[in-house]
Amino acid sequence: MIDLTGHQALVTGSTKGVGQAIAEAFAAAGADVVIHGRRAGEDSERVVANCRNFGVRAEFITGDLSGPTETVVEEVYEKAIATMPGIDILVNNAGTYIDKPFLEMDLETYHTTMRLNVASPYFLTQRFAQNWVKNDVAGRVIMIGSINGRLAEPVHTCYDASKGAVEMMVKSFCVSLAPYNIRVNGLAPGLVSTPLTSIIEEDPRFKKWMELHTPNGQVPGPEVCGDGAVYLASDAARHVHGQMLLIDGGMSSWQQPDMPGDYQPRGV
Repeated sequence: MIDLTGHQALVTGSTKGVGQAIAEAFAAAGADVVIHGRRAGEDSERVVANCRNFGVRAEFITGDLSGPTETVVEEVYEKAIATMPGIDILVNNAGTYIDKPFLEMDLETYHTTMRLNVASPYFLTQRFAQNWVKNDVAGRVIMIGSINGRLAEPVHTCYDASKGAVEMMVKSFCVSLAPYNIRVNGLAPGLVSTPLTSIIEEDPRFKKWMELHTPNGQVPGPEVCGDGAVYLASDAARHVHGQMLLIDGGMSSWQQPDMPGDYQPRGV
């Protein structure tokens, strides 16, 4: 098992879903964790308690990263550092999935998506990197992208564009920060079962369709992302820089997904 004892991590958007899974996986590996969300409540209390059950320190901070970037990023940074001054792992997970078809897109939806999915992680990474460079800290950054950064959907043009930007940030941050001993990588989940993807459980036909489009035939829970994040944050990945780890059951590799029923085309 990978050991992250002695490390401290901030995981944005970690009161549920993928962020929660990553925070709890870090705690299980021995890292102290700062949980982040827009507001305190039962979700934040549950995640903090789950992390503390592993014998590590876990604290919660608030901050709406979809707000004005010039103020909310500094607010979240200052709260995190005041809570755990030794943070050396940043996971930019907070994001939104709101979207509209391209011909119906409006500026408010577009700007909200881009502030939360692109601008906030960009400048929060900058803020931590400035601190790490100044104090000679070997920082680790994990950007949470999506398979939508590689494969498009017609009703998610804004979301797709934002996640494509995340993947390029992984690469550009890597070449900017690797000389300072700061590693930047990313995770790109395929479809996993979270509160943002509740349609999976609400519509059995949709779940079956997604299983048919995934080589391993699975739509897992977010815990699969926790394991990947622990690896990328660890010394086991010390020579892994600028990479996007796709956790998608092989979906991004399959040009011709299975057809339903017994029909299996040959030679395609």
